[in-house]
Amino acid sequence: MPSTTPLQLIVGLGNPGPRHEHDRHNAGAMFLHCISRRYGGELRAEAKFFGETGLTRIDGRELRMLFPTTYMNHSGKAVAALCRFFKIEPAAMLVAYDEIDFDTGTVRFKYGGGHGGHNGVRDIINALGGDGDFARLRIGVGHPGHKSLVMDHVLSRPPRSEASQISACIESAAAVMPDVAAGDLEAAMRTLHTTNQSLPP
Repeated sequence: MPSTTPLQLIVGLGNPGPRHEHDRHNAGAMFLHCISRRYGGELRAEAKFFGETGLTRIDGRELRMLFPTTYMNHSGKAVAALCRFFKIEPAAMLVAYDEIDFDTGTVRFKYGGGHGGHNGVRDIINALGGDGDFARLRIGVGHPGHKSLVMDHVLSRPPRSEASQISACIESAAAVMPDVAAGDLEAAMRTLHTTNQSLPP
């Protein structure tokens, strides 16, 4: 069942540095920057949280933002440090990341579940020591067709047409964040599904 816990933290996954800024693997970080632009807030390096952090305000609710700069496979180190310091439970967290099992431009909210083979999500689950009971935003970046090609695929920049699709679905997800912030993930899921179906191919 989707969480009804009001949101306190948005995590956007990716790899640090200009080299990776536009990679498919940085779709979660792109979402976080979209939130910052749309609702206000600035991300700044915070050594004790192993990443870039900031505050934003959505529908009157103050939320923390976190971009782990530990590289994807060690994202849990940053998430655990921040959650423990501010006493944020997993149920009050949204993690945004790239999803190769979705076509480019498809985006979905989900609550709970496993890591689905995503190393960043896997590390967060391991670091928090729970069952993955947090909300996720999965941003489709497409599958290259064979597992041997996945690494090069996610660590590369998509062509302009695909980048536009990814940006459009990120914007549509950002638009329903007032519902997510209030803890109504189900309402956000319904609206996003309808909006995403109408996005141009």
